[in-house]
Amino acid sequence: MSETTGPEPLPTEDARAFTGVPDGFDRLWTPHRMAYVTGERPSADAGEGCPFCVAPAKGDDEGLVVARGEHCYVVMNLFPYNAGHVLVCPYRHVSLYVDLTEEELAEFTAMTRTAIKVIQETSAPHGFNIGMNQGDVAGAGVAAHLHQHVIPRWGGDMNFLPIIAQTKAIPILLEDARAALAQAWPG
Repeated sequence: MSETTGPEPLPTEDARAFTGVPDGFDRLWTPHRMAYVTGERPSADAGEGCPFCVAPAKGDDEGLVVARGEHCYVVMNLFPYNAGHVLVCPYRHVSLYVDLTEEELAEFTAMTRTAIKVIQETSAPHGFNIGMNQGDVAGAGVAAHLHQHVIPRWGGDMNFLPIIAQTKAIPILLEDARAALAQAWPG
């Protein structure tokens, strides 16, 4: 060991000998969460900076859109708490539930209800967390654009990973969950 540089690196031949050697650990690779970890937050501005304004402008696969209505749409949560975690959003860039028009409110409620039914059909959860955080102080990740969480829950779905490792094990890819929900969505 060198006093100034630390341990000597393994010679190239020796280093290659360890490549691919199992160490008994499973890895959960979640590179999409780096934006969350580094504190990068979406803009409060409508349009290009707001993820809930951008998503419906993309194709369903690329935007992770599950279903579209006239005033609202359903999208997969990019940082899900559980598999099948969706968000119900108005197309209009509005931050507060009380600011929805009567038409938006009716469709917002209907799409939330349908999301619950579709998730029940596709993955049989034991329960749901349903809600919205309005404002930064309430925990809203994107406070400027209203969105309601529909989170399926199963008995025993909590473990030590979120507490100890700040990691959540999600057993299905977002794209696969989106495809299953979109296929089961009525209409």
